[in-house]
Order: sequence, then C-alpha cells, then structure tokens
Amino acid sequence: MSKRCPWCTDDPLYIAYHDEEWGVPLHDDIRLFEMLILEGAQAGLSWLTILRKREGYRRAFDGFRPEVVARFGARKVSALLADASIVRNRAKIAASIGNAKAVLLIQKEFGSLDAFLWSFVGGRPIQNKRRNLRTAPTYTAESDAMSKALIARGFKFVGTTICHAFMQATGMVNDHLVTCPRHLPVRKLSRAKS
Repeated sequence: MSKRCPWCTDDPLYIAYHDEEWGVPLHDDIRLFEMLILEGAQAGLSWLTILRKREGYRRAFDGFRPEVVARFGARKVSALLADASIVRNRAKIAASIGNAKAVLLIQKEFGSLDAFLWSFVGGRPIQNKRRNLRTAPTYTAESDAMSKALIARGFKFVGTTICHAFMQATGMVNDHLVTCPRHLPVRKLSRAKS
C-alpha cells in the first residue's frame, strides 16, 4: 500500500493540505499572493505552524487582496503586530505590504500575477518522478530564476528555497513521490489544467 509523502505528519490539518492542495496547479492571483506571503512567513518556522495560523492570516490580511494589503499603513501594522493569530514579525509584515505593491505592478505589466509566476515553468507543471526525499532538491534553476526576478521587482522573503517551496505548493512542480497516492492524480490534474 502506498503512503503519503514522508514530510506529511499525522496532523489532520497537514493531511488535508497534502491530500487536497499541495501540488495542485493554482492560477488565482489572490491565492498565489496568499501562498507567497505564507511561504515567506514560514521562514524559520514549520509549515504546520503556518497552516494553523492560515485563517488568522486570511482575516488579518483582508483575504490577501493585494490592492487592500498594499494600502496598509502604520495603524494596521500596529494591529498586525498585536495579532496573535499570525506570525508577529515586523520584517515579514512589512515585506507582505511591499510585496502587495509589487504584485500590483506585475499585474499591470503582465496582466496577472499568474502569468508572471507560471512563466518560470513555461506555463506547465514540471512533473518529477522522485522515489525518496533524499533526491529532492531544496531549490532549482527555476526557483533561482523566480527568486532573482521577484527580488529585482522589490519582493522580500522570496529566496530560492522559499520560491521552490512555493512552486511545489502551487503545482508548478509535482514533487509528490511516485509512491504517494497523490502523485498520479496531481499529474493527471496538471495535464487537464494546463
């Protein structure tokens, strides 16, 4: 019997994330912005910590609408720093606001955040066929390129490792192990959505 990817713990929230979201191609600008912010917020923390705070983030960041987050001022930043439902890190909060402003510029230039981000994989998911985590890199040429492009556009907390995790999470890369019951369904879904 095949087992889930070994990084997935037995926490029900983690299982649901693994089974329903991770690796599924995502093309909605708001959700892509959300995942960029959450992946950046995770720096130095576990992903499970971020999953447990996700609803708090959605509320605190007004549904991750970039046009709203871009207008957050000092009063909102103070409120966020006092909000225990999110990671209260001043640099990460400031980065989220700056990243929202950068998203708005990308949308003007490329038509959507989706078009810009998916260009780093040629618009189609990369289908890996890994048998164990030992062969899985923490960054790739594609995540390097995405990171450099985002940093050049003023984004923060978008290093290559964060970008790689983002690409895996949003289905730009199918990194479910071939022994995982989600590998083939995600592969088929990726083909259907591309």
